Amino acid sequence: MAESDGQGRLQSFERSLERSRRSLRRSDRPKEFALAGRDWDLVDEVFAPVYSPSTEVALEFLGLAGNAGNAGNAGNAGNAGRGQGGSFLEIGCGAGVAAVLAALAGRSPVVAADINPRAVENTTINADRHGARVRAVHSDLFSGLGDERFDTIFWSSNYVRAPQDYLYRSLHEYAYVDPGYRAHRRYLLQAPERLAPGGVALLHFSSRGDVAELHRLAGACGRELRTARSMTVLEGEYGDDLVEHLLLEIH
Repeated sequence: MAESDGQGRLQSFERSLERSRRSLRRSDRPKEFALAGRDWDLVDEVFAPVYSPSTEVALEFLGLAGNAGNAGNAGNAGNAGRGQGGSFLEIGCGAGVAAVLAALAGRSPVVAADINPRAVENTTINADRHGARVRAVHSDLFSGLGDERFDTIFWSSNYVRAPQDYLYRSLHEYAYVDPGYRAHRRYLLQAPERLAPGGVALLHFSSRGDVAELHRLAGACGRELRTARSMTVLEGEYGDDLVEHLLLEIH
């Protein structure tokens, strides 16, 4: 297969939507899963970390994985989840793993936001399960957060670009694709404006998305993207997709 064909397959929005549909209807979809040395509840219609390495990669980027002590240091980004205190906002919280672990690592206050009400419910369940102080909010990016500001803002995004006119068929699809990168544009514009002094706005992206287009969009928004960390992993149904994950700081 030619490199361009492979990249097209990797970035295919139809393929990502099919992954979303399969995740919802799989007979082996669990009610609980294990990650970072803990067990977690999984609610129906919420993104399932067991079918994608993206959550595990995000935890590594934030220093929240089981081996966080060896996760490396990339300035504020590398220390984003560690117990140095400070407020933490996770956009697109899903089952709430990153937000809960950030709270347990000493971040405070911790807010978890998601456009999917079931994800808000799931995060609350997992926060209660692990005794973590996390406020889960139903919010389309920052729309439900008032004028709050945070020391760290993090979004593990729906980095696959769908056509501008694509209409979501379920809330679950919001975790997989972004039509016309509309949500990414809003995040690039708004996240830095929501920071406390000295804070950092982080975006977890990957080569399943259009990295060049994201940088072009950032420039059009008057922003600059700097790579804080990167990791390449094999993923996909057959473990045959070589995907580069990026932790980007927005300036």
